[in-house]
Amino acid sequence: MRKIVVSAFVSLDGVMQAPGGPEEDPIGGFRFGGWVAPFFDETAGATIGELFAKPFDLLLGRKTYDIFAAHWPYAGADDPIGPLFDRINKYVATRNPAFKATWQNSHVLGPDALAAVKALKSEDGPDLLTQGSTGFLKALFENDLVDEINVFTFPVILGKGKRLFGDASFPRTLTLVSSRSSENGIVISKYARDGEVTTGSFEFDTPTDAELERRRNLT
Repeated sequence: MRKIVVSAFVSLDGVMQAPGGPEEDPIGGFRFGGWVAPFFDETAGATIGELFAKPFDLLLGRKTYDIFAAHWPYAGADDPIGPLFDRINKYVATRNPAFKATWQNSHVLGPDALAAVKALKSEDGPDLLTQGSTGFLKALFENDLVDEINVFTFPVILGKGKRLFGDASFPRTLTLVSSRSSENGIVISKYARDGEVTTGSFEFDTPTDAELERRRNLT
């Protein structure tokens, strides 16, 4: 069975939009495209290298696929990522039934992308690694399909923008597998899925009259 492994660059306030450049994704008036570049350092690069060193296929939303397909096939021979991404399978989720994936080794997931993803997960093969794809990620989280999350949290607050998590994510606890910080303050954390969310309480066994009044006034 294959795992779905999320890899995400996020700001401290959870924004993922347009990490790579000013023209990558200005939708919604986003004006900070390229916010990752000033912070990216040797540790972050080495961690990405570790992710890409293991066998994987890419699982992408259509907008991220378009960004990648307009860039990586044209990377120079001295850039190892371009040939790697050319070689591996790329699975694309899109709502456009007329969409044609022209990048080599690309496969459109079809009209029911979630069913196709579940079928891929059930097969033998390399893990399915996501990059970007904020809209598609929300569907994966909502349907509890993510097995591992690698979050690169950058020391910057961006405000409005596309975020890693939405309000409908499936409730779940995670185990912190590893965490490190980089020279420029990026916190790199790896989480694996664990169990159901449990709750506890720090309240008094017997609530005070003030607490009971507070509860009555909740709206």
